[in-house]
Amino acid sequence: MANSIEKVAVLGSGVMGSGIAAHLANSGIPTLLLDMVPAELTEAEKAKGLTKDDPRFRNKLTLEAKQRLLKQKPAPLAVKENLDLISVGNFTDDMKKLADVDWIIEVVVERLDIKKKIFEQVDQHRRKGSIVSSNTSGISIEAMAEGRSDDFRAHFLGTHFFNPPRYLKLLEIIPTKATKPEIVQFMKTFGEDVLGKGVVLAKDTPNFIANRIGTYGLMVTVQEMMKQGYSVGEVDSVTGPLIGRPKSATFRTLDVVGLDTFLHVARNVYDQVEGKEKEVFDVPPFLNKMVEKGWIGSKSGQGFYLKQKTKDGSTILELDPTTLEYKERQKLKTATVEAAKQLKSTDQKVKTLLFGKDRAGELLWGIIKPVLIYSAEKCYEIADSIVAIDQAMKWGFGWEHGPFEIWDAIGVQESITRMKEEGESVPGWIEEMLASGHTTFYKTDNAEVSYYHHGSYQPLTENPKVIHIKRLKEKGNVIKKNNGASLIDMGDGVALLEFTSPNNALGPDVIMMLQQALEEVEKNYEGLVIGNQGKNFCVGANLMLILMEAQDENFFELDMMVRQFQQAMGSIRYCKKPVVAANFGMTLGGGVEISLPADSLQMSAETYMGLVECGVGLIPGGGGNKELYLRQIERVPEGAKIDLQAIANQVFETIAMAKVSTSAQEARKLGFLRPQDGISVNGDHLLYDAKNRVLALSKLGYTPPKKKKIPVVGEAGYATMVLGAQTMRWGGFISDHDLKIAKKLAYVISGGNVPEGTLVDEQYLLDLEREAFLSLAGEPKSQARMQHMLLKGKPLRN
Repeated sequence: MANSIEKVAVLGSGVMGSGIAAHLANSGIPTLLLDMVPAELTEAEKAKGLTKDDPRFRNKLTLEAKQRLLKQKPAPLAVKENLDLISVGNFTDDMKKLADVDWIIEVVVERLDIKKKIFEQVDQHRRKGSIVSSNTSGISIEAMAEGRSDDFRAHFLGTHFFNPPRYLKLLEIIPTKATKPEIVQFMKTFGEDVLGKGVVLAKDTPNFIANRIGTYGLMVTVQEMMKQGYSVGEVDSVTGPLIGRPKSATFRTLDVVGLDTFLHVARNVYDQVEGKEKEVFDVPPFLNKMVEKGWIGSKSGQGFYLKQKTKDGSTILELDPTTLEYKERQKLKTATVEAAKQLKSTDQKVKTLLFGKDRAGELLWGIIKPVLIYSAEKCYEIADSIVAIDQAMKWGFGWEHGPFEIWDAIGVQESITRMKEEGESVPGWIEEMLASGHTTFYKTDNAEVSYYHHGSYQPLTENPKVIHIKRLKEKGNVIKKNNGASLIDMGDGVALLEFTSPNNALGPDVIMMLQQALEEVEKNYEGLVIGNQGKNFCVGANLMLILMEAQDENFFELDMMVRQFQQAMGSIRYCKKPVVAANFGMTLGGGVEISLPADSLQMSAETYMGLVECGVGLIPGGGGNKELYLRQIERVPEGAKIDLQAIANQVFETIAMAKVSTSAQEARKLGFLRPQDGISVNGDHLLYDAKNRVLALSKLGYTPPKKKKIPVVGEAGYATMVLGAQTMRWGGFISDHDLKIAKKLAYVISGGNVPEGTLVDEQYLLDLEREAFLSLAGEPKSQARMQHMLLKGKPLRN
């Protein structure tokens, strides 16, 4: 058995195969991508003098797939350099190379006969003990393994990635009866720890777990819409974030997935089930007509929605399924919807909506009720537990709550009473659960979660690298807190500073708690992690507060705020105990400034980091310019000649253009992440990794950095940076106000009116930064930019 996976082969280079190869490359795994040899040379290839023996012809499909990875949106590659880890070949010439790989993934067309032919070849060429899997979305795994050698079958299983593989968390693992249990366990751990996936074990049934339940839910929604006369836009307006589902809701999701793909998945179940279930998977005629017309969604330019350009800009129209004509988009506005919007938690919103007596309530009850019953009916047929079903729906479809968690939120007994009144029947095992006095699917005792399973509650076991802040709080581990932040004991002598302000914005209360946290940690703890489990790490300082103070000309107050922020960032840098920032999601502006002074960063693979202040008419004011500049200088090996101008130019460009990384790997290229900082492939393991980083620094006998003078480029360097900005102004790429901001930024980074190579202290640079920040905050055009960002959520070019 493989005890590690050093190299992988992916068979099939379509969208899914190449996407899996990209995800493996992002994880640092060399990958061989194979596909068929094309049948004939094109006229263009003949004109180039290619022959059928030329590798460029024989490997054409895989070479083109590699190039597509550079153009696809959203980007499958974390950084384009990862493409170098993907090598190419074809099924005719290169199957012998399978002897050199540890894992072979089949991703060819969804036909059992073709898959079996491929596996016959794989069986001849693979090394004994190597793992083989299929990425099928619904063909029987047992049927694929028929006729294969014993060793093949012992190491064979389904590994169903969701598209796009880089971004969707779910990986369904489907063993056969012959798969060795240790192979299943190894792949589960590998999937979580190395590929960063949420892994769910599924049974070998049509479409496995997430697509079975998800497709059922989508089909029920389409049928309810047709039956009750709702519009596409009305359905989407209440089946998105309002009930804890993605913004794409129902029909926008189908447009993104592609109607052709969705109908293929639905037909796969339809062909294999009977009775009432078969009726649900019977595709309504209008969907087939849409496919015939080529209206399959985003990839064809139209589907349930059509974007149309008008003289006032562009507008989005929705499809009328009865006439197949496009009309103005509608929303469902009812008293229940308005009441739900006022509530904080999704649990409360869903309960209010499902029991609402208006069109929104009726629609949502009509589409969620059958999904709850269906999930319960199929639970033990398609999965081992309710947990697998809930996790599959959360990780594969982006639901905030799985079906059984939704059921708990709305009240199991109360909802079942209503279902029975409406003539529904629920599975016997739920009746038994209620009869024995158990009224919820999940329960929490002393912060330990357990779930109902065959008559009793079983403890919920997770990867030991998963830390839940909510459970730490339930255990009473809060050391101190205020409205903006909490300080929590993580155990093992490590404390955690969690932001709890709206959008995790940095305001005076967060800064106050940060100072208190550092004092507490210096006295009583090994070190500090700055992290949270919100939607994003931190989207910056409280912009509304800055704008209000600037508009009221309270510059003394604003100056005090910026000084306090700078002092707090200095306290992080010179804390006597190690501080690690655990970044993920959006880490912008002040979120970057609170991270850069930390001793180390531990960053989730999906982190979008950037100093974006120039976009709102400001420059970083909390030490961000100084910290990014210092990082670049500290990267130069001791004794090597420092090209100060190159460093200043790079920092100037990164901040002036508000560059934001599209991944943690790109954050490293932009200079936010140093070689010694860490990346957590699995975001669920981020706090665990950050905590271990604190403990490792502490164990090594941590000492804080010494204050030292910083060399700057001075007046000559300032002139060079301004010339670059002025050239962009002459070219019409930036506005006069952009140029004004750029000059202020260049002055700060260059160190002002001093000769090149002058050594200055940190406070000197911080004072320059603060003065520039305050002067820009007073500019009417900067205030207009801040206001526009707060109102519209996007930058204003003025």
